[in-house]
Amino acid sequence: MTDDGQGDPQTGPITGHYIVCGGNALAHRLIVELTEHYEVPVIALVPDRTRDHGPRIELLAGVAEVLESSTVSEEALRAAGVDGARGVALMDGTDQENIHAALAAQGRNPGIRIVLRMFNLRLGEHIRQLLPNSAALSGSATAAPAFANGALGRPGSVQVGDRFLYVAYGDEIEGNQICLVADRIDRQDLTRLRLLPDTGGRAAEFIALARRLGSEGPIELGRTPGTEVAGPDRGSIAVLQTLTSEPPVPIAWWKRARWWLQDALRHFTSVRLRLVLTTALIAVLVGGWVIWHYNGSLGWAAYLTLLDLAGAAQPDQPGVAVPGGPWTRLAQVVVTFCGITFVPVATAIVVDLLATGRRGQPRAPGSRTRDHVVVVGLGNVGTRVAALVHSTGVPVVCIERDPQARGIAAVRALGLPVLVGDAPLESQLRRARVRYSRALVAVTTDDAANLEAALEARAVRPEVRIVVRLFDDDFAHHVYATMGNVASRSVSYLSAPAFAAALMGREVLGTLSVYRHVLLIAELAAEPGSGLLGRDTHEIEGDGGVRVIAVRLARRPQEYQWNFADRARRLEPGDRIVVAATRSGLARLNTLDPEGS
Repeated sequence: MTDDGQGDPQTGPITGHYIVCGGNALAHRLIVELTEHYEVPVIALVPDRTRDHGPRIELLAGVAEVLESSTVSEEALRAAGVDGARGVALMDGTDQENIHAALAAQGRNPGIRIVLRMFNLRLGEHIRQLLPNSAALSGSATAAPAFANGALGRPGSVQVGDRFLYVAYGDEIEGNQICLVADRIDRQDLTRLRLLPDTGGRAAEFIALARRLGSEGPIELGRTPGTEVAGPDRGSIAVLQTLTSEPPVPIAWWKRARWWLQDALRHFTSVRLRLVLTTALIAVLVGGWVIWHYNGSLGWAAYLTLLDLAGAAQPDQPGVAVPGGPWTRLAQVVVTFCGITFVPVATAIVVDLLATGRRGQPRAPGSRTRDHVVVVGLGNVGTRVAALVHSTGVPVVCIERDPQARGIAAVRALGLPVLVGDAPLESQLRRARVRYSRALVAVTTDDAANLEAALEARAVRPEVRIVVRLFDDDFAHHVYATMGNVASRSVSYLSAPAFAAALMGREVLGTLSVYRHVLLIAELAAEPGSGLLGRDTHEIEGDGGVRVIAVRLARRPQEYQWNFADRARRLEPGDRIVVAATRSGLARLNTLDPEGS
């Protein structure tokens, strides 16, 4: 059935369904989440059946119907049965278009649950004043931390109360584990990985093994300590741990000081001014060394050098012996003239800064740019990744082919160098000094372009850390298995679980990556009519895919009780639990029947 926004076709008597509007990758993933994990009926409203992900959406088995409309108008929503729908997700279009469509949906069905994909999160924070039963999320904001953390080599984290949860592997495992996250991890065959495996309740036996590290690393699950396991049966584990602050970026203080000094010089000076200042500084140091060499006293040498630098030098009288003779006199003349140059140079710096505004001006990476992160692609994701990496103090260099990309102005406002143009990627990467970089993040919307950037960077610097944005799972698996020191991420794969949970009314605090798998951290309330009310921890975790990691009792709502000891206590009205869950595990909690029904 096709709807161009002019007619009013009917979809039949279907009710209690969910409507997903959009034909992009995120809409496709969201429909998969809803149909496979939550097992709810879905009607898809795509702008074009033949373009983008429209053909893939039509092939999904769980979709009740696929409608086509160029815009998400009130007529199109009525054709999708919005009057009887339980929720609608707006995954395409601009922020303004999505708000208009949300208001139209709410006008026809005041109780409908609405989830909007928005780029402007500040606007999204206020949208609930117009749409009480809504949630505004950003796919790029949800996924960007995973890309940034992958480039920085640190674990991603989710804040819960005053703690930060993160996933630790192998030798990183410490004594503050919350629960076992995964086992049977084989980096060459991630299909063996089990996310939140069945542990018969607590993961204590596995945690005990994880603590017993030998010279060869973590002990294989199910293996008696001291025995060897060879071949594909050898594996590792991952656990959920907490910190009182966000995991730090492992960078030496002297590197941070050097980056700060370089950024300050680039901010306040141009290349020519830096050359003048550097030359004058070298001349002053050489002159000071000459004076010290012939004077013999470091204190007097510093005293004379500073006076000469300030223009207060006293000329020698003829016939008066001076230590060092002409060499000392020459050094004093050089230092004095260098001191004279500092005043006009300082004036030029101030005038240049006030007249042109150094921040936000285009600039290329300097010759001393090292140990930085190269970000290829300044779309929504790339812009956020660059900002996140920059906020840690690590230098960033950006590459963007489209001169009209809106991310260019955003990163230039941060003072980051951007290489813009359709030049060959190899030359752009060389100009970005990828040879001296610590990581490359390729986040364009084209899988092939991202892979090209990764291969070009690896050819220039074999040990560079690579994080690539890939949608196709099979493609990502082959890239991961073939290229060492690489991490592949999919924005839609990372974001879709959070959108699906929000559409179901679940409060997802964040997502954590376990290689190519996604772990959700959510906070759920035991309310009248909820399937959680009257259940204990054993019943909630019984069918797998869920770990209760903290409890907030109704009588003490501000206190998070981690690994709540009383696992037989049944949840009462007002109690809240924090869970680590797989997508299917969180979906199961959403469909629990209230006790007694």
